[in-house]
Amino acid sequence: MTEGALVLEGGSLRCLFTSGVIDTLIEQEIELSYVNGVSAGSMCGMNYVSKQVGRTRQINTEYVRDKRYLSFRNMMKNRLIFNFDFLFGELSQNLVPFDYETFEKSKQRFVAVATRCKTGRPEYFEKGRCSDIISAVQASSSMPVLSRMIVVDGKKYLDGGVSMPIAYQKAIDEGYEKVVVVLTREHGYRKAPVGPWMQKAYDRYFGPLPEFLAALNDIPERYNRMQEEIDQLEAAGRIFVIRPEKPVLVSRVEKDVRKLEALYQEGRATAEKALPALKKYLDLI
Repeated sequence: MTEGALVLEGGSLRCLFTSGVIDTLIEQEIELSYVNGVSAGSMCGMNYVSKQVGRTRQINTEYVRDKRYLSFRNMMKNRLIFNFDFLFGELSQNLVPFDYETFEKSKQRFVAVATRCKTGRPEYFEKGRCSDIISAVQASSSMPVLSRMIVVDGKKYLDGGVSMPIAYQKAIDEGYEKVVVVLTREHGYRKAPVGPWMQKAYDRYFGPLPEFLAALNDIPERYNRMQEEIDQLEAAGRIFVIRPEKPVLVSRVEKDVRKLEALYQEGRATAEKALPALKKYLDLI
């Protein structure tokens, strides 16, 4: 195991890029000692820790059109556009089994980042230290408006990306000298201001939670500031960044399997291209 951190950005189905990257890392036996993930990045991180090459790809290419997994009907009926009951139930237990034993026994630290609805601030849930890491991953991955709040230890949470889209500073604060950051947007990408339709939806749903609403409204500025910081840290050699080389055209709820497969293959190709520099950065060569 290599002493270092792996930091995984979210992005819903844009994380097919991330899955291509982490599958390459697993195959290369690059096992970093600390992993944190936000939103879909936390789900990819689980499969990295459980060492299951291809699992994220299989789920999202074989089941993305399955209404049990992803549908607006789920959202209208159960306030879950991605059906976590199916994902962590039948899918993870029988159809594409998750290796809970390897995940739990792994000496790698794994942290899921979620946003507490009352405060609008990020909270960090670590495997082996929190009461329910699976619920924490669900909370981290629950998109505002499209998903209901998830309760962990009696508190309500939603998408970690609302307050902490890329938790690289957390890894640095934990003392890791080597930090590998996997992004799901190309270099130079910046978020646009919240549009009027989305602003109305935010105001309607989260008016009673002013701190969470403020965090939502601050997403573009916070994200863009983090991208500037990431560029500076990367230029200084403090962190190692793997990101798409071109704009990602896959949407958060993309159902075009060809696009998803192409993004996965792009993740693999990008990681393979970065391997010599990555191994040098991690002192593996």
